[in-house]
Amino acid sequence: MTSTSPARDPRPATIASIAEELGVSVTTVSKVLNGRPDVAPGTRERVEAGLARHQYRRRPKRRTLKGQIDLVFHQLNSMWSMEIIRGVDAVAAAARIEVVLSQLKGAHRPPEEWLDGVLDHRPLGVLFVMSSPSQSQQQKLRRAQIPFVVVDTDGEIAESVPVVGSNNWDGGLLATRHLLELGHRRIAVVSGPKDVMCSRARVAGFRVALDEAGLTVDPGLVRYGNFYVDAGYEHAMELLSRPDRPTAIFAGSDLQALGVLRAARRLGLDVPGDLSVVGYDNVPVAGWVEPALTTVGQPLCDMATVATQMLLDLARGVEPATSRIDLANELVVRESTAPPGGRAAVTPAAPGGRPPHRGEAR
Repeated sequence: MTSTSPARDPRPATIASIAEELGVSVTTVSKVLNGRPDVAPGTRERVEAGLARHQYRRRPKRRTLKGQIDLVFHQLNSMWSMEIIRGVDAVAAAARIEVVLSQLKGAHRPPEEWLDGVLDHRPLGVLFVMSSPSQSQQQKLRRAQIPFVVVDTDGEIAESVPVVGSNNWDGGLLATRHLLELGHRRIAVVSGPKDVMCSRARVAGFRVALDEAGLTVDPGLVRYGNFYVDAGYEHAMELLSRPDRPTAIFAGSDLQALGVLRAARRLGLDVPGDLSVVGYDNVPVAGWVEPALTTVGQPLCDMATVATQMLLDLARGVEPATSRIDLANELVVRESTAPPGGRAAVTPAAPGGRPPHRGEAR
């Protein structure tokens, strides 16, 4: 059958016109769009190719929300995750929407069997945290009218995918500038995994801050961990055992910073007298450890709140004004940083109270 090129046809493609072009029924095309399993694999492949060729996307209907959203973490085992859950739950509970929680055991791409399950139970939408669907999975979710939003993306992602995060480059810049202003010149960084975009962005901000100060980056002081305590401890033990050890360490997460604090104690180093430490995220425990941790406050709960609201709007058929939102970070100065060989200049904690802090916004 000879077909007209979609690029030359001024009329928008419809289910009927695509069915006619492919020589299948309208019902068959509709079944593929809705993720129904009762279509022969070869036919499904031809229909999906036809839909992609015509860039067909069913116009979503504005609807009253009833159902659930899927919240998918790449890994679920930290205080960081709990802050995200708190933000999602605040919006979902107010809208009387249930949240189904799952994790990918450290993977950043969901397996195909996960997608089959989503197409089967058809949630209102999916929130991906530090993970994202592949391009083919994105197409299948869109055809099934299941919107999705990515929170804190793990890497580069298409502009058409809604993303809510924070400015990680700026966070790395804030942390390193703070240490430089205190007088530190030999500063190490222990970021997260090298294949994760936010980790690289924080290191990029670190490098720019050193460059602004006229300092050369020592490659031996740039480390990539896993965002967890063990990596902070292991890298810090190596860095602090060097004869030319750093006087300050910028850890790419608060959990890694806890590992750095433990390594310093193990080596008999005082924080902040011998070593200044800056974390990242400002999870609740950062204000309770001893010494209380200076950190970059990433608005995790707010990121989750904004992303969930965006997802519910998409589920109602309302397109967002922008598909990319980066929230601002804040430097929270506590007791773990001071001039080299100095003492932290913070107000003592009130008796029986939580150690206070002062926030320094950019």
